[in-house]
Amino acid sequence: MKVREVMIAPVITVSPDTTYEDTAFLLYSKNISGVPVVNDEGELVGIVSEKDLFRAMFPLYEEYILEPHVFCDREKQEEEIRYIRKQPVSKYMSKQVVTIDIDAPILRAGGLMLARGLHRLPVMEKRKLVGIVTREDIYGTILKKHLG
Repeated sequence: MKVREVMIAPVITVSPDTTYEDTAFLLYSKNISGVPVVNDEGELVGIVSEKDLFRAMFPLYEEYILEPHVFCDREKQEEEIRYIRKQPVSKYMSKQVVTIDIDAPILRAGGLMLARGLHRLPVMEKRKLVGIVTREDIYGTILKKHLG
């Protein structure tokens, strides 16, 4: 079975300039956990997930160790979140995107996701984004096929 048989298409995308807030709302309203980021030419330039967005709201461990008092100030935290909401998603997206070819076997895609700790893979055909495949898509297909 090939990726093309289980991928989701057309794929929902955002641009690098889409705000954190608009991206978060899109993920929530579409009940999805991540989206590819494409530029004006339609080229894949990143991917952003709920995890990336969630991580942006919390300090890095090093920041917390250096200035723990800053992160105990609730007003300061609220101010930081208001700032983050208006920032472009390009600040928070993953730029090193692992992709899969449309004709790859689904077990290769599943193995790649497992090995890299990924939940989704953008699907490419001739260097163009044509869909997305998730762990759920692959796992559901395998279970259905082998367990009825």
